[in-house]
Amino acid sequence: MKFENFRQSPFWFRGANKCWEGTYFMGTRIRLDKDDLIRSARKVTGFRDFGKDFNEEPLERLLKSANEEANLHPIGRFITRERFVSLLSIRLRAEYFFNKHPQILEQELYPAWIIVGLQRTGTTKLQRLLAEDIDHRVIPSWEVINPVPIDPELYDLSPVSRLNGLSVYPNPGDKRISVANTSVKALKFMSPGFFAIHPIDAMQPEEDILMLDVSFMSTTPEAMMHVPTYAQWLENTDQSDAYAYAVKLLKFLQWIRPAKRWVLKTPHHLEFTNLIEKHFGEVHFLWPHRNLQESIPSFLSMVMYNRMIFSNGADERQVADHWVRKIGYMLDKAIDYRIQGNNAAKFTDIYYKDLITDSIGELEKIYRLNGGLTPSLTGRFKRHELEHRHLKHGVHQYSMADFGLTATEIDTHTKRYGHFISEHYDRKEA
Repeated sequence: MKFENFRQSPFWFRGANKCWEGTYFMGTRIRLDKDDLIRSARKVTGFRDFGKDFNEEPLERLLKSANEEANLHPIGRFITRERFVSLLSIRLRAEYFFNKHPQILEQELYPAWIIVGLQRTGTTKLQRLLAEDIDHRVIPSWEVINPVPIDPELYDLSPVSRLNGLSVYPNPGDKRISVANTSVKALKFMSPGFFAIHPIDAMQPEEDILMLDVSFMSTTPEAMMHVPTYAQWLENTDQSDAYAYAVKLLKFLQWIRPAKRWVLKTPHHLEFTNLIEKHFGEVHFLWPHRNLQESIPSFLSMVMYNRMIFSNGADERQVADHWVRKIGYMLDKAIDYRIQGNNAAKFTDIYYKDLITDSIGELEKIYRLNGGLTPSLTGRFKRHELEHRHLKHGVHQYSMADFGLTATEIDTHTKRYGHFISEHYDRKEA
């Protein structure tokens, strides 16, 4: 099964947008207004306190860019509004728990293995394999979408309850799982080809970038829509507050379901390894590598699928211009951090082709950090591989030509990374 046409959304989707847009004169255009979003979140949750560390500026800048630059179609505006209200609601619910149970924030954050590879380099496969280790705490999709319970009384988080053993988690009545399952079904309906690129499963781990989204400071918006003004502001803005708040959410998650180590991942972290070191404590970075002439066009096609869900007239060349430069910038920032002092020792390199052909060999490299692989773990990893075979959701078709890209153009923006891989790790191709 092949999926090739990221340029055109399903017929019903285009028809619905056209009909909805035709009713705008009747006042049906969805509002994207900060004060309206805040009022809606407070009404939905019944809470008012966003916390003393809540900064409205990132939301204001994102909304301005989305309204003026993103060319959102009606369904895109609807999804964006619902998503932003949800993010604000998460923050309101989190503050309720932090105030009720201050001991949550008194914890030390678990040590973490943080996967920082670029998009389309095997990061999802690697994280889902590592999630098979019962000592690891990951964030499944249902929990990423809503890291804080929708029903604040569903779980008893008191210290006494923890001493007696937490109740079953997730509780069968937890609405977050049904919300996630509905989101997965909706995405399949709106963009069936997306799953050949990035298979989403409500119960499988997802990117913790959504912990940063709650502060409205992440690269998620520029992967979903054309927001260049916001993206430029973000790149030049200190994101310490977003990382500090992400740690607060991670402390909540480890309080509600304990483990021994975090296994997190998002390409966003490549740009901010220094902030991770500052806010997270004990970390080790797992950096997957892949030939950029394969990974970059693959990622660009994923961005196109994303943008068709939100916008009219998503432009391939515009996407390429933005992200090829951005990827080079992210790689440079990670290399800058890595070559400082003894930071090289904080990284383990994983190579995409090796991960696909010999995942156990790559996992053995990682587990040298933790006493080595056991036969039990090896068995779990092999079972996961059998149950989640490569290309299960179809073949992802993409090429540099789809975006008017050449190998020379990619090399121009990523030359330093290419030299870094070949000179330091004796690999010309990952």
